[in-house]
Amino acid sequence: MSTEPSETAEDAEEPGTPAEGAQASEAAQVSEAEAELAAQRVERERIERRKAERRGPIEAGGKLSGTAADLLAAVRAVESGEKPPAAVVAETGPAPRRAAAPEPVRRAPAAAPGPVVPAAGAVEAVREVLVQGGAPEGLAVRAADVFGEGGADLLRADPWQLLRVAGVRPEQADGFARTLLGAGTGPDDERRGRAVAVWLLEQAALAGHTALDMAALVAALGRQGVPEPEEVVENAASEGDVLLFQDAVGDAGAVEEDQERPVRVLVGLERYALAEESLADGLARLADSVTGRDGTDEGWERAAASAEGSAGELIRAVAGHGLVLHTGGEASLAEPAALVDAARGLGLRVWAAAHGPVGRDRFAGLVGGAGVATVAGLLSGAEGPGRDADGALEVDLLVVLDAPQLDVETAALVTESLPDGARLVLTGDPGVLWSAGPGRVFADLLAARVCPQIASRRPDPGPLGELVSGIGVGELNQVAAPGKEVVIVPVRDAGEAVHRTVQLVVDSVPRAIGVPAEETQVITPGHGGAAGTRVLNAALKERLNPGPGRFGGFDPGDRVVHSPAPGRTLPGRVVKADAEGLHLECGGERVVVPRERVESSVRHGWALTAHQAVGCRWPAVVVVLPGDAAQALSRPWVYTAFSRADRHLSVVHGVEQALPRAVAEVAAKPRTTRLPVLLAPQVPQVPVAEG
Repeated sequence: MSTEPSETAEDAEEPGTPAEGAQASEAAQVSEAEAELAAQRVERERIERRKAERRGPIEAGGKLSGTAADLLAAVRAVESGEKPPAAVVAETGPAPRRAAAPEPVRRAPAAAPGPVVPAAGAVEAVREVLVQGGAPEGLAVRAADVFGEGGADLLRADPWQLLRVAGVRPEQADGFARTLLGAGTGPDDERRGRAVAVWLLEQAALAGHTALDMAALVAALGRQGVPEPEEVVENAASEGDVLLFQDAVGDAGAVEEDQERPVRVLVGLERYALAEESLADGLARLADSVTGRDGTDEGWERAAASAEGSAGELIRAVAGHGLVLHTGGEASLAEPAALVDAARGLGLRVWAAAHGPVGRDRFAGLVGGAGVATVAGLLSGAEGPGRDADGALEVDLLVVLDAPQLDVETAALVTESLPDGARLVLTGDPGVLWSAGPGRVFADLLAARVCPQIASRRPDPGPLGELVSGIGVGELNQVAAPGKEVVIVPVRDAGEAVHRTVQLVVDSVPRAIGVPAEETQVITPGHGGAAGTRVLNAALKERLNPGPGRFGGFDPGDRVVHSPAPGRTLPGRVVKADAEGLHLECGGERVVVPRERVESSVRHGWALTAHQAVGCRWPAVVVVLPGDAAQALSRPWVYTAFSRADRHLSVVHGVEQALPRAVAEVAAKPRTTRLPVLLAPQVPQVPVAEG
């Protein structure tokens, strides 16, 4: 059976998979990716501690009672049109605004792990079970990663646990279970229902949701052939596989005294639920931690007065608040750069962190090079300042660039890493695609209005800036491009799209624009299809770096992207391959990808998806829109793809009116999150300022 997931434009487009690592000595030299995994392990340990301490409505291993049972009763009542039980609705009233949150208990980052390789015995034991059940042997390493030493016994006892391995679908797990357990195994098996419920929530997380509406999950279970899906959710909750949440809907002030506020019941995985709760607590703590300062401090005011336009407004906002949001395009980066310079001038310990190495290096050029890291490097300790004895970053001000790319887990790690009294500025372009991981942290914060917001009015310059600004408000305008800044190349089919793309990258753009092929990036909606990244990369490799692909399909000199973790893409090149693995150069750093990780974490990189390209910019960009891409287009996708170009944009256009229709009508797909509800009782709303 094939275990490759279906591909759409909204797929989790990064091939990397997280892995757990073992402790290494403090003297070990590790890559940024390995150090990041260590930081993630610390977060997982923190969540497990919170799980043990948490007094939730559900206790694992027991049957539902109390609040959890009331929640399910409320769902059934709402679905039948009856009035929900008063005991449930009574809990939805807004909580009083809390006092300043205590500083979290932190641990210093764990010693970074060495490369994670499953024990040979564990892999072989899992491989044996997979073969017995008719599953591909190629899943053995991934399955051993997920299950560890006891993986073989676990799969024999509960074959549907195979769904925890990335890429496996319910029908494939069903076939595996029937082969192991016998033909009498049916869809009513309790183990199947629970495993499918968890799988559906994991799929929802890949689409950006931190939780699902109870009714949506029940309906999805029904489509997967799970009988009595409500009872399945109840069983999964009682066993601790999922969590139930009751959230009030709408504004409490709009409800009459004799009316009951409507509620919704959500179901989520504990991993994302606790991360979202931790993030809300951390944001509230930061918002409360700088008080009694209104920007009147002489040093701050002098710095604000000397700055231009909205840069001054940003400096004033940061002077008096612990949490500030800043929005704008590429040109607006001059404003957080002015803030960084001003704060340094006041003697503060200041760091900035970008989504990836390309953004890091671009911002470093605006602030003199020092004090800029990637978010992953900052959290892992591979980059950035040191940490104090409590594990907090030794900073007074942290500016996080590319903030729309923060998922809830990464954002929770950022907030927990900051000490009381530190200031956090989240800055980014709200028009780009949201994070590859679950949540929409930046968008939720903008909508919640719990801190000052400075909206830059500094537009990106030239025809490209004019084009992208129009897309941001739903208009695809024709722009004058006397220097060939924007070129439209119409095509009739996918084959012609591939041919013209190669022609543009190899010949036309270098000759007419003066941008070499190695500085030109191709962006297309998906990996599959007749003009997806696979086909385009094969065609471009044939022209730009032909070779046999003897190292897992790669040759020295190949342009690649490495995904050390989901949601992270590092552009680079292949240096060599040996017994250690594939050697890459990514952002000026050497990375060695173990042989068994190459297939899942490295792709050719002449052509990328927009999700892979976010956070990066290139002198020239070729956006490929074949006819079969029409359904994949949206305003955020077009905005992200078109705004990756600095000097020149070519659009290989085969979707006709689907392009302006997507810009005008197709907004971002909604995501179900709980962050606004969690923030509301903790932080009051504040006015929004525009620069």
